[in-house]
Amino acid sequence: MKNTTECPAERAIYFLGGKWKIRIVFLLYQNKKNRFGEIKKWFKTITQQMLSKQLKELEIDGLINRKVYQVVPPKVEYSLTEFGASVIPILKSFSDWNKKNNRTISLKLNKNFEESRIR
Repeated sequence: MKNTTECPAERAIYFLGGKWKIRIVFLLYQNKKNRFGEIKKWFKTITQQMLSKQLKELEIDGLINRKVYQVVPPKVEYSLTEFGASVIPILKSFSDWNKKNNRTISLKLNKNFEESRIR
């Protein structure tokens, strides 16, 4: 049996950790449905391999749906599940916190920003 954490916040972050997952979830919330190429266009610096990995993890964790249309060429659309949509109020709370503390956050990020912390 795998060791799971008892910390509620850490358990929640497990589903959204990393640089791209929150961005993908929020994009799907805003646009309702997106194809792989559309998501890739929004996040210009993400590699195809990383985007594919993040989408698979989000799907396995039940946050997004992957719908395959049987057409040529194949068409796949991604959308939020009800479980995935349930995180949106939390993300909005983070956004509100950021707006309220924008000056302090900007100063700290400009001074101490480390890309590796969000990977």
